[in-house]
Amino acid sequence: MKLKKKPKRILITIIVLVCLAAIAFVGYNIFFKKPDVKEAKVLKTIEKYGYTLKDNKTKRYQEMFEELDKILKKDPVDEEEYVRKLTEMVIYDFYSLNDKSAKTDVGGTDFIYSTSLNNFLENAGDTYYKYVESNIYGNRKQDLPVVDEINIESVEQIEFAYGDTSDPEAYEVKVSWTYTDSAFDDYQNEATLTFIHEDFKLSLAELK
Repeated sequence: MKLKKKPKRILITIIVLVCLAAIAFVGYNIFFKKPDVKEAKVLKTIEKYGYTLKDNKTKRYQEMFEELDKILKKDPVDEEEYVRKLTEMVIYDFYSLNDKSAKTDVGGTDFIYSTSLNNFLENAGDTYYKYVESNIYGNRKQDLPVVDEINIESVEQIEFAYGDTSDPEAYEVKVSWTYTDSAFDDYQNEATLTFIHEDFKLSLAELK
């Protein structure tokens, strides 16, 4: 008669092990497993110029991109209108940090002069973007600035030398801006941007 108790003990042991395994699985998923990282998708491309719009950009930036697309479809392209829109997009995308996923997610890179890009990224990571916390899992608590109003104060054509390149019809743009939160009033709020011709498009060669 005593032998009949063994199957019952085995069944209880199996149930206990299954319960422990289930608890361990749930615990792992809650405390250790990282959520999936959503990869940004390209919504639109201005192919001739190499400009892309991704779905992780804000609604305001997406509107700017559409405005840029309309400007570039004109024949001929009004370069002053073009450089004004580029300035707005660079300032908004570079100095707004709240939508950036990490310190390496630098804004405005579509518009940088090709040979300056690596240096631009390095400088940004060492300065303005240095303390941006990662938000690749969407759990960042850090308060970060968002650009509000942008005021283009002047646009002037100048001769500008960059490395071995000289552009007699470069554009120098002076601009100022505000932030949506007064907590960031001490952040940079004015700059001078210099755009030079890179084939048929204008590219940012200097930001100071």
